[in-house]
Amino acid sequence: MTCRIIEFPKIHDPRGNLSFFEFPNQLPFEIARTYWIYDVPGGEIRGSHAFKEQQEIVIAISGSFDVILHDGEKETKFSLNRSYYGLYIPKMYWRRLENFSTNSLALIISNKGYDESDYLRDFEEFKKLKNV
Repeated sequence: MTCRIIEFPKIHDPRGNLSFFEFPNQLPFEIARTYWIYDVPGGEIRGSHAFKEQQEIVIAISGSFDVILHDGEKETKFSLNRSYYGLYIPKMYWRRLENFSTNSLALIISNKGYDESDYLRDFEEFKKLKNV
């Protein structure tokens, strides 16, 4: 599979809009874990790793930020700034999150629980494994 933007349903209401996601209708995997990133100081970068098996969807619930993905050969930037768009990231993509706006909130949903042994934290090792 490849990285892609998933558009979630958006229910318009004058009192405030509502969006949601469900498996299997909008999500390519069942959710095992969710976490969020917030209060990121200006200029800081989050991520800078890949997963051997884990898949994720990243959503800008509030504010905006960029997700830079590397597939082992080339880099692609996705700018997230709408709460009804999610960026699907399959396993074996290097990712970093940067350029966070004030009060931004990144929600990440994953198909796996936390497992430190699934992380690849060395970019050169990632490229070797990816390009075998």
